[in-house]
Amino acid sequence: MNLRLLRKTLRPPGVGDIFVMQLPSDDYLYGRVIDTDANPLGVGGGILIYIYGVTSTTKHHVPELLRGRLLVPPMITNRQPWTKGYFELVEHRPLSLMDRLPQHSFKDSRGWFFDEKGHRLPGPVEPVGEWGVHSYRSIDDEISKALSVPLSD
Repeated sequence: MNLRLLRKTLRPPGVGDIFVMQLPSDDYLYGRVIDTDANPLGVGGGILIYIYGVTSTTKHHVPELLRGRLLVPPMITNRQPWTKGYFELVEHRPLSLMDRLPQHSFKDSRGWFFDEKGHRLPGPVEPVGEWGVHSYRSIDDEISKALSVPLSD
């Protein structure tokens, strides 16, 4: 993994939670929980997250997190990034309408588009994510690609 281990937590992520990931450069990258009941593949309980293209040398000085500054498209994951210790909660802020993209769009293997609740969309709405549940490994890969860091084995 390119992301470093931080602190494991059993506390379920909540909407509005801000979390950090630590990069190989020692900088921290920020993410935010947007929804805790996304419905990838009809299973419900998915955690919709944003990962922002802003970094800091300290994890507790949270920079401005703007929906227009995402590093990668929105992703749906499970609790594993937190329970394994790759995501660490640093702050909670209630979400405003300006914190969320107006529409989420995910593409499946057939080329169809869905929102985070599983409703089919007539076409893509940028930024387009991948439909399904991302593991902490695939999140690591997507961040690495976006930052031009070689993928881990």
